[in-house]
Amino acid sequence: MRPLHAGRMWRVTVSAVLAPGSERVRCLAGVLLYHPLLGGERSPGAAPRAHRLEAEHHRPGCRPPSPAGPLEKPTVGETLESRPRTVSRRYLSSLKNKLSSGAWRKSCQPGTCPGPGMQEPEEKRIVQELLETEQAYVARLHLLDQVFFQELLKEARSSKAFPEDVVRLIFSNISSIYQFHAQFFLPELQQRLDDWTTTPRIGDVIQKLAPFLKMYSEYVKNFERAIELLATWTDKSLPFQDVLTRIQNSEASGSLTLQHHMLEPVQRIPRYELLLKEYVQKLPAQAPDLADAQKALDMIFSAAQHSNTAITEMERLQELWEVYQRLGLEDDIVDPSNTLLREGPVLKISFRRSGPMERYLFLFNNMLLYCVPRVIQVGAHFQVRTRIDVAGMKVRELTDAEFPHSFLVSGKQRTLELQARSQEEMIAWMQAFQAAIDQIEKRNETFKAAVQSPEGDPQEQELQSEELGLRAPQWVRDKMVTMCMRCREPFNALKRRRHHCRACGYVVCARCSDYRAELKYDSNRPNRVCLDCYTFLTGNVLPEDKEDKRRGILEKGSVAGSEQSLMCSFLQLVGDKWGKSGPRGWCVIPRDDPLVLYVYAAPQDMRAHTSIPLLGYQVTTGSQADPRVFQLQQSGQLYTFKAETEELRGRWVKAMERAASGWSPRGPNDGDLSD
Repeated sequence: MRPLHAGRMWRVTVSAVLAPGSERVRCLAGVLLYHPLLGGERSPGAAPRAHRLEAEHHRPGCRPPSPAGPLEKPTVGETLESRPRTVSRRYLSSLKNKLSSGAWRKSCQPGTCPGPGMQEPEEKRIVQELLETEQAYVARLHLLDQVFFQELLKEARSSKAFPEDVVRLIFSNISSIYQFHAQFFLPELQQRLDDWTTTPRIGDVIQKLAPFLKMYSEYVKNFERAIELLATWTDKSLPFQDVLTRIQNSEASGSLTLQHHMLEPVQRIPRYELLLKEYVQKLPAQAPDLADAQKALDMIFSAAQHSNTAITEMERLQELWEVYQRLGLEDDIVDPSNTLLREGPVLKISFRRSGPMERYLFLFNNMLLYCVPRVIQVGAHFQVRTRIDVAGMKVRELTDAEFPHSFLVSGKQRTLELQARSQEEMIAWMQAFQAAIDQIEKRNETFKAAVQSPEGDPQEQELQSEELGLRAPQWVRDKMVTMCMRCREPFNALKRRRHHCRACGYVVCARCSDYRAELKYDSNRPNRVCLDCYTFLTGNVLPEDKEDKRRGILEKGSVAGSEQSLMCSFLQLVGDKWGKSGPRGWCVIPRDDPLVLYVYAAPQDMRAHTSIPLLGYQVTTGSQADPRVFQLQQSGQLYTFKAETEELRGRWVKAMERAASGWSPRGPNDGDLSD
């Protein structure tokens, strides 16, 4: 026997079409674990016999397998002729097609079954079919409970080759199901059909017994585990395998495997629903059983839904357990009440490195696990780096030309800049995050309504400022700044290195971040913070000699300039005029200073390294060899710029010509040429 593989699983959905003119009924038959025991390859010629046996088993009027004598020893010829057949994918496909086409019931359609005397009513024929299939089903339950179950239990007690508990887990509550059908359901149906002339109804009988069908939920929920145990112990224990082989080769088993018989209870309730629905449709409009039959149908449907709910819950727990195994079964994350919403690889945009890094996310209904794949995947496949609660989480798309399809996940414990592989994948992730956030917020909307301010926007702005220290900030990337965002001194590799304030996310030098403050999002542990955040969080005021110096003429923050600018973008700085400033600069014409061009080394810098008063300058275009070049010229001063596109060069030329002529904006949106 080959071992079980989780990848070889299919969901079996049984579809059935009623008689012509009836509506389609789709019934979930259950979850079938397909593996070599349940669907291995058959030898040539085996398929027709297996199909014939199954068709005979379900045909009304067929003789059910006799429960007596299942252990009779077959002859050599019988053994060769009737080896156990497994339930293959080919057979299951054939069964599904037969159910869908109605071919499996053609033999009991009116006019096809010869009968003495006058034609019987359609509804009685359906009840007769229900009784006959119930008789065959009870015989199958007898085989499962009284033969397979009891013989395996007997062998376990005598040989001690395998545990009794394993046998009980495999058969679940099959004994209760068998007793219910053999002692209650079948006798009631038989009695009602015998008295059909005086009491032509079955709706009241099914109403009385339908609530007990909910016991199938336990069997269906345990079905996949039972099949796994069956496969494991068939390979592991020779006495276990011998008992199965002896019974499967008997006449009572019909040369079918135990797995095939175990599938019957999973399929039974959908067949009740199918037959009862047709019975209701065939009843005359004034039939006394119409109301009871319709109510019984609703109860059967409820029992089927109960089984489907059990299947869904079983699948959720199974999927959750597999995820926890891949994460190493850490105590602080294993919670059976969780629901996995989405998982998959993403790229983490680093604040210090130039390229993104491979990471893996598990998004649950209450938390996000930010993981790193293990190099040696023995046991756990991933290492959990950070756990971020969904409560208080925010997600939004980032507009970053360098990292397309990127989005921001901001939580109380940490803020992550992530990049998806495509726009569709980014949207799917953001929708999954938003669904989890909405679910948490809906749960807490009563508390949110109690603290909402009637003043609206001002209160919202105040709450955002109060989040300092309560939520992990979005860190400014190292390459976005060339100087400390507090003291405006340039960074260098030796004396002034980059650090991040853990409260606001600014890139600051060691001198400006030489403070410690407790942050609530980090369990009130002391963290490195800048002077401004230290003052806000602790309330301590430093002496005047340690406060910031007065701003110089170049200390106009480019962040404010780019948000409130007439024109801003990167430009290539051409020629020796720029010295050590580099070949590329972030250029801004601020709205509040419209006659001056500021050139920064990076967009987030707080101080420009060059400012050019544009009044009186002459703006000229470059040579025809490169139409993206333009120049500023005045009294021997010459500055050469190169834009990324001709369209961008045209907007810069227009903006500089207006500034050179002394033009100033009159309104908040007047003259804006930026993107």
